[in-house]
Amino acid sequence: MRKRQEIRKAVIIGMFFTFPITIAWMSPAMPIIYGFGGIVAGATIMFLLHFVIALFLGRAFCGFVCPGGGLSECLMRINDKGIKNSKLRTIKYIVWVLLVIATLGSFIWAGGISEIDFFAGLEDGWIFLLAPYRYVIYFGVLLGALVFQLLLGKRSFCQCACWVAPFMIIGTNVSDWLKLPRLHLKTNAASCVGCKQCSKKCPMSLDVKAMVETENMKNPECILCGECVDICPKKSISYTFKNKSS
Repeated sequence: MRKRQEIRKAVIIGMFFTFPITIAWMSPAMPIIYGFGGIVAGATIMFLLHFVIALFLGRAFCGFVCPGGGLSECLMRINDKGIKNSKLRTIKYIVWVLLVIATLGSFIWAGGISEIDFFAGLEDGWIFLLAPYRYVIYFGVLLGALVFQLLLGKRSFCQCACWVAPFMIIGTNVSDWLKLPRLHLKTNAASCVGCKQCSKKCPMSLDVKAMVETENMKNPECILCGECVDICPKKSISYTFKNKSS
């Protein structure tokens, strides 16, 4: 099944090249900038949509189609070491809280919602970068991802600073609370031979072997990329789509 990983990586790296367009729906600045005008921008809608998608697909978006994830896949060629300080992962929750507060504050300042515009930020054409000030946003995100990757290791920006991830993590938890069917991983510990290949291949630096041993594959940082599924020589890990309690 390594072919699946080749396809996944081709797709997610390809998505990175759409970033000059898709950043209009990923930028943390857009909900705030347009919020001051009472406008619900496309980015605001997409952030909420990530929560809804996560109810049924967990964080599969991160593993398969996220443009930022595509950048991280490319940067892994520079530094593919796993992140060592797991406490740094809490940074993204702080960023997320500030984003939510600032967005809500911008709408309060504007006196409420006056318009919904999914294409806000693309008024000058389909390329987000046509407006000069947006280069600061675009290259700021790229520089941040590069610094994290060089200093901390593979997909460290995704793990530590991504403002979108908490929407999906919350969605995943809500899904489990509501007992909704959701894409997730399952395992058979009895067939595990302890080769640790799953942990070595995990782009999110998770101790997958330990998760297998406890037969608890739930982890808020798991992006369901399937690297552990496809590398396991005994097929001890697999995808399933059902209620987590069943």
